[in-house]
Amino acid sequence: AMRKVALAVVLILTFSLSTSPLSSANEQPRKIFTGWIPYYSMKTSLPAALDNADLIKEVMPFWYTLRFDGKTNSPVIADLYAPANPSIPIATPLAALRGAGFSIIPTITDGTAKLVLSGLLKNPTSRTQVVDVIMDLVRTNNFDGIDLDFEGFAFVDGNSTWKETAPGWIALVRELSKLLHAENKLLSVSTPFVLDPQGPQRGYFVYAWADIAPYIDKLRIMTYDYSVSKVGPIGPISWTERTLKYAVSIMPASKVFVGVPGYGRDWVTAVSGICPANVAKTVKPGAKAATFVMRNAATLAATYGAVPVYNELHGETTFSYRKVYNGQTAGGLATSCTASRTVWYQDARGWALRASLVTKYRIGGIAAWTIGMHEPLAMESIRQIAKEIAPDEVIAEATLDRTTVPYGAPITVSASFSLKDRSPVANLPIRIEGKSPADGTWRQLALATTDINGRVEKAILIGQSLAIRAFSDSSWERSEGASSPIEVTVLREVAVNAPGTARSTEAISITGFIRPRTAGAVVQLERLVGNEWRPLASSTNTDELGNFTATLDAQSRGVLALRVAVPADAIWAATSSPTFNIIIR
Repeated sequence: AMRKVALAVVLILTFSLSTSPLSSANEQPRKIFTGWIPYYSMKTSLPAALDNADLIKEVMPFWYTLRFDGKTNSPVIADLYAPANPSIPIATPLAALRGAGFSIIPTITDGTAKLVLSGLLKNPTSRTQVVDVIMDLVRTNNFDGIDLDFEGFAFVDGNSTWKETAPGWIALVRELSKLLHAENKLLSVSTPFVLDPQGPQRGYFVYAWADIAPYIDKLRIMTYDYSVSKVGPIGPISWTERTLKYAVSIMPASKVFVGVPGYGRDWVTAVSGICPANVAKTVKPGAKAATFVMRNAATLAATYGAVPVYNELHGETTFSYRKVYNGQTAGGLATSCTASRTVWYQDARGWALRASLVTKYRIGGIAAWTIGMHEPLAMESIRQIAKEIAPDEVIAEATLDRTTVPYGAPITVSASFSLKDRSPVANLPIRIEGKSPADGTWRQLALATTDINGRVEKAILIGQSLAIRAFSDSSWERSEGASSPIEVTVLREVAVNAPGTARSTEAISITGFIRPRTAGAVVQLERLVGNEWRPLASSTNTDELGNFTATLDAQSRGVLALRVAVPADAIWAATSSPTFNIIIR
């Protein structure tokens, strides 16, 4: 049975990748949509993400939680994915996500008890332990970054602790950011709303947006759950826009993402009659609201003959209905009650309204909790807006003056950046980047700025064989530009010190070194015989400084044409010294 489940998921992934509704080259939308992929709904969320790959640049797998191990007195990160998906190894969804071109920025939640995490962050030693376990997770899985969703501060610890907690939270973000950015990784944080501290309300100020702004790359604002215990909109548009305005006032708008709920809430507002025992605790005014996913809202309304109405003020949809519950009392008697219920949720129109904020404030995009809850029309409404604000496509082209270069010698990279109509992109900051076979990501080699013709020319030194490209970051106006990678082979330099003459009765010592100076490289002295190079004497190895010594037994009179060869290894291509001659007298 487990093999059947695994096969089904693989088929789903294959189908999703092959049927993604990618727009034509002339209609590429801006990638303004992102969201969470929970461990408990992989069969729904993963295909939904893959099917909308044209709108998505990054995803947040909701797979991990931070806990405290009392035995070792240290923080640990628990994997929530594996227990929920025992027959599907984590490598399967990761391969599908990477195959779709997504950046993978998993979310870590706070799974500790009340005040435990805030206590860990106050202490520099335990705070470093938290940073270390997060970095280990990122490195082990080669993730593109991490998303911190530490909601315990807001909803468990109590607001009386916030002033004391904030400094430790800020320090965590600062220290984690430094390490992530040193390895070209991203730091995202997901928090409830925060408001301008100068106003009458401050929101969840423990998250200190203004203080963490310089260190984070993404801010996902949970602009939902405005109404939980009382009937009302999930995230009214005026409230959403208010917290958004504050966010963009203290950090670059491109970092900010507005949260959109893929769920709705369903409250009991009144009850007549006596409800059956099995629902008596949940079907009563003031009880916790039921939840449903957006794609089921229309069916719920139709089942009870309700007509959904879009509320212009809140930018959400609502309807009310009556539901009859039949059953038995605790004493076994037949009974019945009728509940009046009211529903609020965001549909395609509500999502489109929030997507329009991307244009209005030039923010990074919207983030859905969760991907896969939406109705199809909701994604199409996002896609239409995304097409309207799609950035100009940047075309990057690069050439090198040579693709094989001796160690220590420069190469010149020439690149041009233009738009689709071939007009040049002037004054564009670009990076010359390199990636070796062992690298998981591109790393910066040099910076430059395009001239009036959209061109750059840069001489660089590289220490090993690399693929090289020219790259420009995306902006509101333009897409990222990346030239095709060009492979460059760097040859080690072999320097030789040999006598010009030697007696036929004497052994000959030949010394030298290789650059870069590395230990253990194989060095072989070779002699030219006719048109063929043949080994002469036994091979030797370089010492820790890259030096070598080759000794020849006494040779017959004549002229020896020699070279020192260094064969290829796992990192370096084969190379050799220039030919040199020794006259044997």
